[in-house]
Amino acid sequence: MATQYNHSAVEKKWRKNWQEHPINVNDGKKPKYYCLDMFPYPSGTGLHVGHWRGYVISDVWSRYQILKGHYVIHPMGWDAFGLPAENYAIKMGTHPAKSTASNIANIKRQINEIAAVYDWDMEVNTTDPKFYKWTQWIFVQMFKKGLAYEKEFPINWCPSCKTGLANEEVVNGACERCGTPVTKKNLRQWMLKITEYADRLLDDLDTLDWPEKVKKMQADWIGKSYGAEVDFAVDGREDKIKVYTTRPDTLYGATFMVLSPEHALAKCLATEDNQEAVEKYILDASMKSNVDRMQAKEKTGVFTGSYAINPLNGKKTPIWLSDYVLADYGTGAIMCVPAHDDRDFAFAKKFDLPIVQVIAKDGKEIENMQEPYTDAAGTVINSGEWNGMESAVLKKEAPAIIEKMGFGKKTTNYKLRDWVFSRQRYWGEPIPIIHCPNCGNVPVPEDQLPLLLPDVESYQPTGTGESPLAAIDEWVNTTCPCCGAPAKRETNTMPQWAGSSWYFLRYVDVHNDKELVSREKADKYLPVDMYIGGVEHAVLHLLYSRFYTKFLHDIGVIDFEEPFIKLFNQGMINGKNGIKMSKSKGNVVSPDD
Repeated sequence: MATQYNHSAVEKKWRKNWQEHPINVNDGKKPKYYCLDMFPYPSGTGLHVGHWRGYVISDVWSRYQILKGHYVIHPMGWDAFGLPAENYAIKMGTHPAKSTASNIANIKRQINEIAAVYDWDMEVNTTDPKFYKWTQWIFVQMFKKGLAYEKEFPINWCPSCKTGLANEEVVNGACERCGTPVTKKNLRQWMLKITEYADRLLDDLDTLDWPEKVKKMQADWIGKSYGAEVDFAVDGREDKIKVYTTRPDTLYGATFMVLSPEHALAKCLATEDNQEAVEKYILDASMKSNVDRMQAKEKTGVFTGSYAINPLNGKKTPIWLSDYVLADYGTGAIMCVPAHDDRDFAFAKKFDLPIVQVIAKDGKEIENMQEPYTDAAGTVINSGEWNGMESAVLKKEAPAIIEKMGFGKKTTNYKLRDWVFSRQRYWGEPIPIIHCPNCGNVPVPEDQLPLLLPDVESYQPTGTGESPLAAIDEWVNTTCPCCGAPAKRETNTMPQWAGSSWYFLRYVDVHNDKELVSREKADKYLPVDMYIGGVEHAVLHLLYSRFYTKFLHDIGVIDFEEPFIKLFNQGMINGKNGIKMSKSKGNVVSPDD
C-alpha cells in the first residue's frame, strides 16, 4: 500500500534546505529577470487561497527563469496605506498602524509556508516613512511641473467610507471597496493631471505584451474620440453654449439642447415662469448617482424657458435640463438630434419635441418615424447645401467646415478625467503642501521630507469633508517655508494608489536614502519583465502605474516609459457564494484552514 504523501514534512524540509542553500544568487554575471506579483493589502488577518494561486504561479515562473540561467528579482511587499487597511482597523476597533503590522507578520508567515523564492531583503512597506518619503517627493515634483493642482468641484462620495473617490473607484454606481451607492459632494480636492498623458497612455498600449482584454479596457477608459466643438448662441443673451459632438454631420437635425443640471448656465437660463421648476430639478438631480442617472429607463427633464440658435439654419432650439447629461463629459451640454440617437429620440417623444431626419438610407426619408435611424451609413437630407453627401464623408469634413464658418472647431475629446487624488481619511501619506495666505500653495521643502503622519487618538472618518488630521492644531499650524508667515498644512491624505503606482521601482534599491532609485540600478534591473495580478486592476493600478512611470521618465529618474513588459492575469477564485473571493466581501478561504 502506498505511503500517504506528507506535504507538510516535505515542504518543511525543502524550505529549510533553500534557506541554508539559496538557489537564486546574484553573482553579477547572470542576466536579470524581474518577476513581480501585485503586492497585497494587509487589510485582513491573512491571505486567502486566491492570493496563493497567484503567488504559486509567480514562484513556478521564477524557478523556471532560474533554470534558464537568470538572476531572478522576485520581491514582496505591502500595500499598507489606504481604505482597505483603515476600514479593517475600524472594524476591529484598533489603530491601523497596529492592525497593519500584525496582519503583515501573519501574511508573511503564510507566504513563507509555500517556500517561494522571494527576496525578503528587498521588502517594501508603503507606510514606512523611508518609503513614503519618495511617494511625497513624486507629488512635489508633479506639483512643480503643474500636474498636481487644487480644485473645488462635485466629486464621487462614498457615504460609508466617508471619503471622495476617483472615477476609477466607482463600479456600477457603487464604491469599489464597500459596495455602497456613490453620491456627489462638492469638495476641495487635489487632482493629478493624468489627462496630459492621455495620448501616450493610449498609443503605447501597442508596445505592451499584455492581454488584449486589459489593453481594450484601458483604451475604452481613455476614450479618445474625434469631432467638433460647436457654439450655440443663446437667443436674447450674450451667452453661448458650447457642445462637443462626434456627429457634426447631423447639425441640421439638432432640434433642442440639453444641459446637465450642474452646468454653469443651468440656473441663469431659467425664465421667471420656469425658475421654480428648474431649481427643484437641479436639487433632485444632485441626490442621484451618475449610474442611476444614466440607467434610468424613464427620461426626466425640465424646460428652462430659454432658446439657443442653431448656427447652421438659424432656427430657435429650446434649452432643457436633464440628468442623463453628465457635467464631467464633454462640455456638460449636448445638441440633441432625436432622429439619430436613442436617448434624444426618447426624450423628444416624451416632451413632444420636433424630430428632423437628416440621414437616410438611399436618401429616402422615413415617414412617421417610430424609432431613430442610427445606421452609420446613409445619405444626407434636410441639410441645405449638405444634401446628397454621404454621411461618412461629411462626418470627416464637417469639423473643418464648421471651423471655417466661425462657430466651432475641430476637437479631440477624451473620456479620461483628471485623477481625484486626495482622501478625507487618516491612514494615508500626508500631502506635502503648505497653504500660505501670502504665497498660496507651497510644497514642503524636499530636505524636510518625509512629512510624517502624526499619531491621533481618533482616526475615524469625520464625514464632514475634512480629514481627521484637520483636528490636530499643533500639526496643522506651521510656518511658510518661503516667507515665514503663519500657514497651515494640507490635511487631506493620498489615496491607496499613491504608493502602489511606483513601488516596483523601489524594490531594486530599497535602502537608498538619497534617491528614489539610483540610475545605475534602474538601468540594470528595470523595468519589470513579468507582472502577475488580477484583471480588476486594469483601469486603476495598472493605468496609474503607467502614468507615474512616464512622468518619472520625463523628469529623468528612469529611462523607460512602461513599467511592465508582460502582464499575466491569473484569474479569480470565487467564494462558495459564487462571488469573487475577497476579504472585503467576507467570503474567503484561508490557506491555514
